[in-house]
Amino acid sequence: MVERTDINSVLMQMRAIKAQAQMQIPSIDFAGKDAQVNGVEKGDFGNLLKTAVDKVNETQAASKKLATAYEQGDPNVELTQVMVSLQKSSVAFEAMAQVRNKLVSAYEDVMKMPI
Repeated sequence: MVERTDINSVLMQMRAIKAQAQMQIPSIDFAGKDAQVNGVEKGDFGNLLKTAVDKVNETQAASKKLATAYEQGDPNVELTQVMVSLQKSSVAFEAMAQVRNKLVSAYEDVMKMPI
C-alpha cells in the first residue's frame, strides 16, 4: 500500500522542480562580477548542459541501484519506491532527449541561414 507521505513527498518534489523551471534567470551583470545561476556561470551553456546530463545520469544510476536492491530482496526497499524512481529517471531522460532535439533543430536552422 502506498503511504500518503510518499505521495506527498513526490508531489512536493514535483512542485519544487516546476518552480525551478519557471524561475527567470536574472539579468546579466555587466559590472564584471562573477554571476552564477545554480552553480554554473552565466553564458557557459556547455557547463549548464553537462550539469543537466550528469544529473540525469545520477537519477538513472540511483533508480537502477534501487531496482537491483529490490530484486535482491532488500526489506528496506518497496516496489512503490522502485516504480517512482524508475519513472523519475524515465521522465528526466525524455526531457533531456527533447532538449537535445531542440538544440539539433536550432543548429540546423542556423546552418541553413544565408551568410
